[in-house]
Amino acid sequence: MSLVEFDIARDAHPVDVIEHVASTNDWSFERNGDDEISISVAGTWTDYQVSFSWMEDFEALHIACAFDLKVPAGRQLEVMRLISLVNEQMLFGHFDHWEKEGVIMFRQALLLAGGLEPTGQQVEVMLNSALEACECYYQAFQYVIWSGTTAQDALKSVLFEVSGTA
Repeated sequence: MSLVEFDIARDAHPVDVIEHVASTNDWSFERNGDDEISISVAGTWTDYQVSFSWMEDFEALHIACAFDLKVPAGRQLEVMRLISLVNEQMLFGHFDHWEKEGVIMFRQALLLAGGLEPTGQQVEVMLNSALEACECYYQAFQYVIWSGTTAQDALKSVLFEVSGTA
């Protein structure tokens, strides 16, 4: 198997596509450089800081969605257990704990090998899936960190099914 590098010219920089989508949707954003853009999004439980990064070496568009919930040293192990349980539920993307910063974030990448370019719809789906995952599990992380709940109990408290009608 041979790995050959190709120099591929793209019609538009992938982050330019995200900037266009953000402008069209009136999202608050800041372009942090040629390869990165940050978007602030207000959620139900907290505000989210979303960062899209173009990773040229991998031809991948990476999204990271973090929320302001610091993990104290005494709760790190239980948070890691919760992350493991949550990631088992995920079809796309995953949660990480960045120990040095003490934050939890959702991450996902879109591979665009061979010169493919992201569409506005793909960008919106990436953002929506990140926000939905964070909104779904934020309270479980909060329960583990602030109330001392176990990972399993916290997950059960946010993953319940409602039946019937009111």
